[in-house]
Amino acid sequence: MNMKPADSTENKMLEISEPAEGLGRKSFLKLLGAAAVTGWIGSAFGSEKKKAPQGEWEKVGDGKKRKWGMAIDLDLCSGCGSCVVACHVENNVPFTGDDPKKDGTEINWMTLLPLRQEGEGQLTPLPCMHCENPPCVKVCPVNATFQTEEGIVDQIWDRCIGCRYCENACPYSRRYFNWAEPEWPETYKQALNPDVATRPGGVVEKCTFCVHRIRDLKEKVRAEDREITDDDVRLLPACAQSCPAEAIIFGDLNDEDSLVSRLSDSPRANRLLEHVGTKPKVFYLAKEKPIGLDRKES
Repeated sequence: MNMKPADSTENKMLEISEPAEGLGRKSFLKLLGAAAVTGWIGSAFGSEKKKAPQGEWEKVGDGKKRKWGMAIDLDLCSGCGSCVVACHVENNVPFTGDDPKKDGTEINWMTLLPLRQEGEGQLTPLPCMHCENPPCVKVCPVNATFQTEEGIVDQIWDRCIGCRYCENACPYSRRYFNWAEPEWPETYKQALNPDVATRPGGVVEKCTFCVHRIRDLKEKVRAEDREITDDDVRLLPACAQSCPAEAIIFGDLNDEDSLVSRLSDSPRANRLLEHVGTKPKVFYLAKEKPIGLDRKES
């Protein structure tokens, strides 16, 4: 079930039920069809949004497109789980309850995975890797999973047919099948985020790098007639914003001056399962950082 604000443009358009005076119903419908194609319909009903000229807020450095990525500093991460909770709340991730019959059906866009490094175990945040070469995109038969121009592996929930090819293709097990239609207690319904559509039963879902927050930021900077800065995005996703130690850093990997780009070039940086060729855009910084690397450096 997709949740849409009551005052959305789509709902407003549905209110138009009577033909314009002097036109037959068939002529009126033809007029609407032509208007939708030509773009006239917005001005006809007073809802047209003028397209702003391309400003500096849309440009990146020497013309490169943005490439969103993430760095997770294991020296700072304590495994507290705040990122997991924040992700659930922000993205309306459904819960399946504690019925033993539903064991194995849990959905987690962000999980804490026990990893070992030189004999020492640590709970490590594991979001979607948003690979540059994503196997999940290649196997989807209906293009429900796709890669945006800025490198985010996103999904159109309503297009998904539930074949689960993507789930099987992901080497990181970062996709979850929704086995049943989510049911929300009334108290939880009041807390659902209206910016993120809830998913129906029978589809696969995953982390999106909080793409809705990126979209909102773009609208904000356009209104302010300025560029997106590294400070705008460092803690933009819900998981990064909630981390008390700021162990999760987000940003543009194509911006050489961004913190996430510099962290990705650190001698401590590594990526999971690099040998399979997926080129993940999530970097992990190993513990015991060498002297001289200051992650707070601006």
